This record gives sequence, C-alpha cells and structure tokens, in this order.
Amino acid sequence: MALVVMKFGGSSVADSDKMKLVASRVIDKKKKGNKVVVVVSAPGDTTDDLITMSEKITSNPNPREMDMLLATGEQVSISLLAMTIQSQGENAIALTGPQAGIYADLDHSKARVTKIVPKRIFSFLDKGNIVIVAGFQGINPKGDIATLGRGGSDLTAVALAAAMKAEVCEIYTDVDGVYTTDPRVEKEARKIDLISYEEMLEMAGSGAQVMQARSIEVAMKYGIEIHVRSTFSGKDGTYIVSEEKIGRKKMEALMVSAVTFDKNQVKFSLIDVPDVPGIAAKVFGSLAKLGINVDMIIQSAALDKKNDISFTVSKADLKRTQSKIEELAKELKASSLSCDEHVAKVSVVGVGMKSHAGVASKMFEILAKNKINIEMISTSEIKVSCVVDEADLAKAVNELHKGFKLNKK
Repeated sequence: MALVVMKFGGSSVADSDKMKLVASRVIDKKKKGNKVVVVVSAPGDTTDDLITMSEKITSNPNPREMDMLLATGEQVSISLLAMTIQSQGENAIALTGPQAGIYADLDHSKARVTKIVPKRIFSFLDKGNIVIVAGFQGINPKGDIATLGRGGSDLTAVALAAAMKAEVCEIYTDVDGVYTTDPRVEKEARKIDLISYEEMLEMAGSGAQVMQARSIEVAMKYGIEIHVRSTFSGKDGTYIVSEEKIGRKKMEALMVSAVTFDKNQVKFSLIDVPDVPGIAAKVFGSLAKLGINVDMIIQSAALDKKNDISFTVSKADLKRTQSKIEELAKELKASSLSCDEHVAKVSVVGVGMKSHAGVASKMFEILAKNKINIEMISTSEIKVSCVVDEADLAKAVNELHKGFKLNKK
C-alpha cells in the first residue's frame, strides 16, 4: 500500500463545489489502495483578505499575532474538506500543523521547518482515515503557531512526504503543470513534461509562482518526486525530478527551458558612497540583520574615490529597506539615494546552459534588438537574469520566449 501526499492550493478549495471535487479526487486515490495525506491552503483569497483586515487595524502588526490570524485560513479549509469527505462516506480527520507534529523555528511569517514527528498522522492512517493537514504552519519552540511564508503549503506537503517516505508528492493547482512561461503573458507557452529540481528551483526563485522555492530545496535534498497537475483535469502534469531521472541527452537538447519574470521588485541606489573596504559589508549586513533578502547587486567602478551601489529587494520589504537605507545614506555621507518601484526582473533558465555557450549574449541581443534597456544583470550556472523597466516586461518575456524557440510547435 503506497503512501501519497496530495496538496491542493487555495483556488482548488475556493468554494463548496470545488471542495466536493477535491474530496472526490482524494477518495478515488484512497480507493486505489493508497494511504492518503492531504495538505490544503486557505480557500481562495482568504489569506489576502486577512492581511487586508489587519492593515485596517495597524500598519505594523505584531508578528506573533499576525501568524495567529493567518493560520486560521488553512484551518477553515481542513475542517470543511474533512466534512466534505465524511459526507461522501469516507473517514477523514483534520489536523492543524502543530497537531500534525510540524515543528518550526522562531522566525514568524517565514519560519523554517525544523522537524516533523508524524506519529499522530500514521496513527490515523492506520485506522483507515484520510488525514488532512493544514499547510503553511507549524509550532515554534515557544509553543506558538508560526507560518512558513508565501507558498508555505508547498513546503508542508514536500516536508511531510520526506518525513513519511511517501511514494510521490502531488501538487494540485488551477493550471495543467509547469509552463515555459506564464500563459497569461505568452499565449504560446508550452507545458513542460519533465523538469529538474535545479531548473525548478531557479524558476521559483526568479518569479515563477507554481512552486515555493524552499519546497523544491527540500524535495531535492530528500529525492522527493513532485507531480504538479491540475485539480480539474485527469491529465498528467509536470514531474519535477533529478537530472539523472530525466536523462542527460534530453536535458541537453534545449539551452533554455523557461522564461520567468518577477514584478515584485524594487531597486535602491546609494550614490557616491566612499570607495573603502567594508562599505558593502555594512550596507548588506544591516539589511541581513533585519531579515531582508537582497536579490541582485551591482557596484559601479570607483570614480574620485567614490562609487554607486544598487540592489533589489522584494516590494514586501520596501518600507523596512527604505528606512534603513535612508539611515545608512546619512551615515555614509552618500550624495543621494534613489528608489525605483517600476522595475521588473526577467530570467532565462535551463540546465542546457551548462554545456552551451552564448546564452547570456543571445539574451542581451534579443533585448537590445527590441530596444529594451538592461539596468542590472546577474548570472548563475543555469540562469541569467536582467532588471528592466516594468513597462518593457511583457515584451521582454514574449521576445525571449520566441527567441529561444520555446513557443508551441
């Protein structure tokens, strides 16, 4: 008897009809001889609605209380899904993250899973239950609920699959799988049948919203096969596996597998800071202490013993970053400070870059040909990213997708 972890996103449990469909899929999986653990997100836009409610109260909510609030969304889903499954004649039980034995660290709103003790889950499975676990949450060392960050239900599902040695982790969503880019931006986007952990990790980290990046890290570490598929279709979706399972010949067939983008970017620039050792360490060390993740960084060549430092952060960190950088600009005697909220990042991703030269130059040529200015550049072994004006983003995505021959055949 195989153990399967099934995760359903918020769009899959947004109303009673969709909840009934999910229940039927889960019951069908059990009737095929599997033990089934289900992880669910909050229904529809519940999390965003809860955030909006908090903003009407305060612009600076206490992190502990915010986690208490946001964790309720998933608890709505698990209880309703358990009732729905029970109404269709199967045994089911709903568990919060803490009840399921999911332990997290003290970092509210983006806590990391420290361990999972699934004894209670196994106990209910052995009694013939479908076990439904609230995604996005765990319990921290103080005994408080801690949430796992945006997309945290993916992490819950993959971490449970790893801890329980599940045969597969199925991620159900409102699309058919992972695409070569967002089909809403490029109508010629294609579904990818197989993709490596490395590629998916880079895609998730550069703006693709199909999977949370941290969940892919866990899957890669423990070798968990992930199947991203549609809740509303019986078709196979996209399998996320190791490079070895895909096969090197197929992997090397394409230089680029996908074009991703991220509109959730803000660019800060410190102008004319002293060109002396330790300045960069001071700037980025100060941001790190606040838990702010810096994405791209560029430092200009020194002129008159001064240079400029530019970097990007998530729009969610705009206010905190601005406050700290204004403080640092005065301390470092920078001549000025700028903040640009109208930028976006576009990236090309592909394991084939390991064995093909010229991907970066081709990307730059395509953007130049279309008169799209590049403001910042970063590279990794299998990814090239550029910051461009937000107004040019859609055109950049379309032209890169076509230029790297990713359009439908």
